[in-house]
Amino acid sequence: MKQNLLKKINDKTIRVGVVGLGYVGLPLAVEKAKAGFETIGFDVQAGKVDMVNAGHNYIGDVVDSDLAQIVKEGKLRATTDFSFIKDVDFIAICVPTPLDAHQEPDISFVRDSSTEVAKYLKPETMVVLESTTYPGTTEELIKPILEKGSGLTCGKDFYLGFSPERVDPGNLIYKTKNTPKVVGGIGKDATEVIAAMYRAVLEGDVKEVSSPAVAEMEKILENTYRNINIGLVNELARLCNKMNISIWDVVDAAKTKPYGFHAFYPGPGLGGHCIPLDPYYLTWKAREFGFHTTLIENSMVINDSQPEYCVQRAMHILNGHKKAINGAKVLVLGVAYKQDIDDYRESPALRVIDELKKVGAEVSYFDPWVSECKHNGETLHSIPALTPEAVQQADLVMVTCAHSNVDYDMVQKNAQAIFDTKNVMKNIEDRHNIEVL
Repeated sequence: MKQNLLKKINDKTIRVGVVGLGYVGLPLAVEKAKAGFETIGFDVQAGKVDMVNAGHNYIGDVVDSDLAQIVKEGKLRATTDFSFIKDVDFIAICVPTPLDAHQEPDISFVRDSSTEVAKYLKPETMVVLESTTYPGTTEELIKPILEKGSGLTCGKDFYLGFSPERVDPGNLIYKTKNTPKVVGGIGKDATEVIAAMYRAVLEGDVKEVSSPAVAEMEKILENTYRNINIGLVNELARLCNKMNISIWDVVDAAKTKPYGFHAFYPGPGLGGHCIPLDPYYLTWKAREFGFHTTLIENSMVINDSQPEYCVQRAMHILNGHKKAINGAKVLVLGVAYKQDIDDYRESPALRVIDELKKVGAEVSYFDPWVSECKHNGETLHSIPALTPEAVQQADLVMVTCAHSNVDYDMVQKNAQAIFDTKNVMKNIEDRHNIEVL
């Protein structure tokens, strides 16, 4: 099996299947197809499938012309019919892994996808999970599902491994193609073959590790590292505010040290799929071993409470203008979770909006990237344009995302009061109406 698959990788006769055509899956499918591998994308959402088959892109990290070209050439197609799994030799599972209402891992998408794959899995196939999850998922959950559903044996009839996604929406330097990859398979042969498949497509280094659990834990470490450091700087920001010290000046001064320090900045909270969620996967799994991740959990508490803290600061600012938050008109600038993208998954700005509404504020938002968003069963709409009149009508403008295509000079000239949680207005000289986090 090993030699046959290596030969097919070298000959580019491997047929690729990507399950889940979202922020991770579609860019991966496009790169596989661009590298010359016939690729099928699988998704339960017919709308996404129709868009892919029409060559219409909906993911920011995919180049529109690339998608249109590979679809036209027949290198990529999409389907909701999982029976086509029987036609592929490499399967990447790239489905969501959110948290449930109790802040515990919801692995239903992984379980359901694995169950569907198992029905049609044929011998001499590679299966790789890319979805971020807790250490042990590949071996404890997916392996039994695939073996039971297919009647095949892992390591003998098919290879299974984990290779964590590393997608940073909006990153202008690192995309799917040039970002280093980590691969951990069940057995050395699985690791070698799966790694070879990624090397045939990607430009970044492919790091082989000893097991799926190592690769799963490595992914958790990447994002927990960021969660902890952001929690540290958010807590320091609260202290600096009481001490009348600029946390932004502090961090900028500290980052002049050429070793031993990496700059992190405060904000209204954490957003995106990974950083706010991954530590919960680890702390949940740690409880199985009677272990409490004290440092990690403390950073989560700080970051999770940051939207409430920002609203408290907003109330204080309005109070200084002799206005109550109850009934105040608040204009929120930016609901995307990071600048210059249309992704609002787990956006702290939405949490800020929730907290503002709880205390009676009348909230509107403007985001040049997100004209509407679905949140808590409701569809929110951006105001059509950020005009001087729209700014003047607000009692408070809160900057919650540092989009670069917003006229902040105009905002400053027309706003009654501004709470800049991203320090995006740092270069504006007239600061009489600006307060920074």
